[in-house]
Amino acid sequence: MAPVTSIPYPSTLDYKNQGVPVPGTERPGQTPHYRNGVWGYISVDTPGALKTLYEIFENGYAHNPNARLLGHRPKLSDSPLKFGPYVWQTYKEVDVRRRRLGSALHHLFQKGDLKAHDLPTVGIWAQNRPEWQIVELALHAYDKVGVSLYDTLGKDSVEYIINHAQLSIVFTTPDHIPALLKSAPKCPTMKAIVSLDALNPQARTAFNAWGESFGIKIYELSELEALGQANLIDPIIPTPETIASICYTSGTTSNPKGVVLTHGNLALSAYSNLFGLEYPPSSCLFSYLPLAHIYERVMELATIATGGCVGYFTGDPLRLLEDVQELKPQFFPSVPRVLNRIYQSAMAAGQLPGIKGALFRAAVKAKMDNFKATGATTHTFWDAVVFRKVRAVLGGNLMLVSTGSAPISAEVMDFLKIALGCEVVEGYGMTENCGTCTHTVKDDRSASGSIGPPQPVNELKLVDVPSMNYTSKDKPNARGELCVRGANCFSVYYKDEKNTSETVHDGWIHTGDVAEVDAHGRFRIVDRVKNIMKLAQGEYVALEKVENLYSACPLVSQIYVHGDSLQSYLTAVVVPEPSTFAPLVASTTGDPSITPENTAALTKALRDPRVVAETLRVLTREAKKNKLTGFETVKRLHLSLSPFSVEDNTLTPTFKLRRKDAYAKFKTELDALYALGEPASSGSKL
Repeated sequence: MAPVTSIPYPSTLDYKNQGVPVPGTERPGQTPHYRNGVWGYISVDTPGALKTLYEIFENGYAHNPNARLLGHRPKLSDSPLKFGPYVWQTYKEVDVRRRRLGSALHHLFQKGDLKAHDLPTVGIWAQNRPEWQIVELALHAYDKVGVSLYDTLGKDSVEYIINHAQLSIVFTTPDHIPALLKSAPKCPTMKAIVSLDALNPQARTAFNAWGESFGIKIYELSELEALGQANLIDPIIPTPETIASICYTSGTTSNPKGVVLTHGNLALSAYSNLFGLEYPPSSCLFSYLPLAHIYERVMELATIATGGCVGYFTGDPLRLLEDVQELKPQFFPSVPRVLNRIYQSAMAAGQLPGIKGALFRAAVKAKMDNFKATGATTHTFWDAVVFRKVRAVLGGNLMLVSTGSAPISAEVMDFLKIALGCEVVEGYGMTENCGTCTHTVKDDRSASGSIGPPQPVNELKLVDVPSMNYTSKDKPNARGELCVRGANCFSVYYKDEKNTSETVHDGWIHTGDVAEVDAHGRFRIVDRVKNIMKLAQGEYVALEKVENLYSACPLVSQIYVHGDSLQSYLTAVVVPEPSTFAPLVASTTGDPSITPENTAALTKALRDPRVVAETLRVLTREAKKNKLTGFETVKRLHLSLSPFSVEDNTLTPTFKLRRKDAYAKFKTELDALYALGEPASSGSKL
């Protein structure tokens, strides 16, 4: 049988029926169920569907065993730091390595050196690299459960996950081994650590001695492969119901939640992404988004399923441009924060004086007008003269750019489509549905600003949120909490009945996002059911938690913390406490006559940049004291002596902040703070 390939869109698309209601499914307090208007609804019973992760790899292998699969840039020197061109491992070579690693793990579990307390869980803690994917492929083929760890969770969360998932073995890089060994007294289930890189003799001796004191064996990856070769067995074929992964999501006010995902969940998610995927076998994906997160993982699975290849970045965000230009990929999964920087850098060309600026502005206008009229994203003249340079920034061969994890503005999306001259899609998903829920449709001229129709594997509905005045009867578009179900959707958080019961009702995931659905069956996120929002880089922030911590600062009388999902940082309105604010103003301005009673002087000081900067410095110190992360820390603020009150409707009668009204009161000032642009910080050049 020929391997499954990507499924192109039909030659004509009905853009008016991208998502269609299922007859007879409307109920009081909710919309009908919506399905994909092009492909209908797929499930584990769909003929030809890829139903397990084992089948995903086998299908990719069947396209061409000798094709490139996993690539990386080897380091040539440390001083100066220099990397070579991409080096590749083929499907056949990766197949040999996954069988060896899988056999070794099975042998160690069978021997009792590793113990499956509840499930045969295996941890991976590393940046994206070929070995991350090889280990994961071994787990898929040998009935083991992958658990990813990542730095942004923090030390306490890493220890929590090791214990909660009862990990007995963790694959990692040498830099993480000391942290794991320090945690060993608190992680009694951990019995083995595998270094993905060779260790120098001195480090190996030290790690061995350290590990022995806690009963932990240290391996190098090559040793495990040799062990597997000596104890080689055939793969253990999974079923769609076999558990493949526990993927932990970062908690905002509590411990991370472990999303239990089966082979069927992940495989059907990857298979669903093949519908409308129009790049040929051997196409290349550039991997820099964390493999520990579901979005990148499913994009790589879809690429593997089609016989494509994955090129990994060097691990240094400052080398992203160098890496992608070396790789010249066809597929660039990304996030708004990176794409916004590409947009800002490109648009700076329009501000250049003289003929260069004028030429760029003319090119943008001509292509944008043509796109709005016809949906075409290419133009022979303007692409050759102007946009060839923009395309070259990302290697020059792109066929598809996808964005997810947070909203992106319609303006940026439309510009990227004409500047890159390729398909640019926005999608929506969450760990609980394997990052797969909706995405926009090819060449839809009015799609920007929406998240598109349901994926083929999903059904969606909106449920009324009366407390927020969102209902299925709203005009012109129905609104409500977005709920999703399908073969890609999880059913349980690991050992967490409370959160499971709050999230899954009657087989539907309640996402916590408020959406609307338009006449074409496209969805758009408009709000959150709770005061938890996502920043542009995909990080969740519990705004009330942040406000409560800042409120402990003596300088703060009241605070409203504001986040915009199109931005990567928080802003705030602070009503200072006069008794502590006056001394700060006096010392900052050098005017000792300022007192708490001198309202006129304090009001004038609110507009003094020195005073604002000093207030922000004090608040930042408070944030550090309370161990807020960087993305939870306010980066810009507006000072005001006009308090939030019951009288102006910004406080409830019980003195809780009315967030919408608080924002409306200071909308002009908060929008102006974001108009200043992202605060200067080190990081990616993108």
